[in-house]
Amino acid sequence: MRAVIFDALNAPPTVREVPRPPTPPGGVLVEVHATGLCRSDWHAWAGHDEIALPHVPGHELAGVVAEVGAGVQRFAVGDRVTVPFVCGCGRCDWCRGGNAQVCPEQQQPGFTHWGSFAEYVALHAADTNLIALPDAVGFGAAAALGCRFATAYRGLAGRARVQPGEWVAVIGAGGVGLSAVMIGAALNARVVAVDRNPAALDYARTLGAERVLLAGLDADLPALVHEVTGGGAHVAVDAVGSEATCATALLSLRRRGRHVQIGLLPPVHGHPRVPLDRVIAWELDVLGSHGMAAADYPELLDLVARGVLDPSLLIARTVGLAEGARRLPLMEDSREAGITMIDPRG
Repeated sequence: MRAVIFDALNAPPTVREVPRPPTPPGGVLVEVHATGLCRSDWHAWAGHDEIALPHVPGHELAGVVAEVGAGVQRFAVGDRVTVPFVCGCGRCDWCRGGNAQVCPEQQQPGFTHWGSFAEYVALHAADTNLIALPDAVGFGAAAALGCRFATAYRGLAGRARVQPGEWVAVIGAGGVGLSAVMIGAALNARVVAVDRNPAALDYARTLGAERVLLAGLDADLPALVHEVTGGGAHVAVDAVGSEATCATALLSLRRRGRHVQIGLLPPVHGHPRVPLDRVIAWELDVLGSHGMAAADYPELLDLVARGVLDPSLLIARTVGLAEGARRLPLMEDSREAGITMIDPRG
């Protein structure tokens, strides 16, 4: 199969012919029709995650089952499917309780094994992790759900339990941030989006942001959020993952607000400093959101199928494997708005 692959951390990814991964027992081999280029893929390439080299990245995907391993009962060759980026083992208490996203033995395509920037990807514990796609949901929209959209949905609806009329401050209008904007608006919240990129803020407006704030070197962003929301956001989301954006989100909250940490905070320069004095004094809730288990997808897919949510609106461009390989190292400083989707067959 053709795949995007790199042989060393921070080395230029290339596209070349590699062996197809074997179909695991209890798992499937999926022909990839769409896979999202995500900042998390850049983290793996940059060495912020433990991966084995050479490596094929990619963790947001949708496609068609090409092979079925021994023991799979719920899926067959030809099924249209997607999968969460966190795949549970299917055996532990967390998986049996519907919380595979925190499975201690989890697998993550593109991290624990070769991922979806390829014509085929192997997925484990299919009966636990695979999600059948309704005919009304296309491959691109389904792939957009896999990491950024599903994580934002669970973060706002499941973890923060956003209520109609509440202010939601979204720090960072990349893929996960724009997802949070759309979801917050669909939950009838009032959304303020913050980003350094005017084009991303324009995108956020089209997706339902009531207010947008341009981040600059001299901007006191928490003060601006407090001003436009009349006292601070009820819920704040760090959709970037840095010491600065985490602090901005926390300081943007009103008293007894809820902070959702979605952006990854790799300890590149030591673990980040967080304003815990504010957390304590204002009784803020700090919530993590690590994807969404397959058990929770039916509700989300129903909203997508009915047009209440449309993740395809987040897709700004679709490229082939070669262009995906070129774009991967550039993600840290990219100012492009919207999601880049890769079609490995193109």
